[in-house]
Amino acid sequence: MLTDEVLAAQRAVKTDAYQMSIGEIVNMYIDGELVINPSFQRLFRWEPHQKSKLIESLLLGIPLPPIFVFEAENGTWELIDGLQRISTVLEFMGYLKDSEGRLFAPSVLDATKYLPSLHNTVWESTERIADPPLDKQKELEREYRLAIRRARLGVEILKRPSDVKTKFDLFQRLNAGGTVANSQELRNCVMIMIDAVAFELIKAAAEDPNFIGICSVSEDQREKQRHMEMATRFLVMTFCFYDGKLDVDDYLNDGIAALLGNGNIAAQVQCMTQTFDLLHAAIGINALKRHLEERPVGKVNYAPFEGIAVGIGRNIDVIRRLPDPLAFLREKIASFWVDPVTIAVTGGVIKAQYRLQRMLPFGQQHFCP
Repeated sequence: MLTDEVLAAQRAVKTDAYQMSIGEIVNMYIDGELVINPSFQRLFRWEPHQKSKLIESLLLGIPLPPIFVFEAENGTWELIDGLQRISTVLEFMGYLKDSEGRLFAPSVLDATKYLPSLHNTVWESTERIADPPLDKQKELEREYRLAIRRARLGVEILKRPSDVKTKFDLFQRLNAGGTVANSQELRNCVMIMIDAVAFELIKAAAEDPNFIGICSVSEDQREKQRHMEMATRFLVMTFCFYDGKLDVDDYLNDGIAALLGNGNIAAQVQCMTQTFDLLHAAIGINALKRHLEERPVGKVNYAPFEGIAVGIGRNIDVIRRLPDPLAFLREKIASFWVDPVTIAVTGGVIKAQYRLQRMLPFGQQHFCP
């Protein structure tokens, strides 16, 4: 019943709300009571004009949207939504730290539509700012610094009794509507929330040259976390059953959260590494590309990744025990491309859920010795 589901979900979420001054929020960050996960700071991508417009809004008294925090067991608040706004203020004031705990250079404002005199304005003049030089920096007057510190901001708090998974769901829902990050970048943040050590383990395997080469990930795609997306897909599709009901993004989100929480991630990452090492030894970096007249053609698409790589991953232990696993893989990959299932799935535009329902069990069966 929908009513039962609503009531159960509501019980998992306990919230509170405060109005706080910017100065109070900044002091919490300085004192370590407000945590911005350093790994999230790569999402801090606002351009100078965007940062300047936020400071302009504070000076003009324009209300800002609330931020969302998660109350940790030790009482600290972990920022879930509001990274751009809070980081902009902290950086402008000179308090924002990098992942090593070092202070970023304070930001310098650009002229804005309503306040063109903000050009080259800084919170305080300092030699930590390289451009403009010290004699060109315009220090913000004390009355305006006080106005910013006294500006108030809504803080929505997800309380400790809430289901921890709710934090991850909330993070994705709040951030997915914007243009700041793509699905995998948000998923990376969730993975870090669950187990930062396991995330680094997956990241190291995803950056392996064999994995990068076979998945045909370009430098531009790496910047957009394509290699982490493919690693996530492999792990979830190899070790988590797909019933065809969930959207693929939801399946990946739920699956990686479950894997990171089951204590077996090291062995599962090893399976991925072994799979791509075998693929590289058998065929090379073109292992997932269709071959015509012994020449690789086309791009690396999801279907062969799901059928070949995941199919091998689901059978990796048995394959590795074969007398000649490389010969086995060469024969099976060649026959994969001419199988009616592959032809049907790769022959046109097919919904992702349907493709997974067909390709995952087919790949598992096809590469079973």
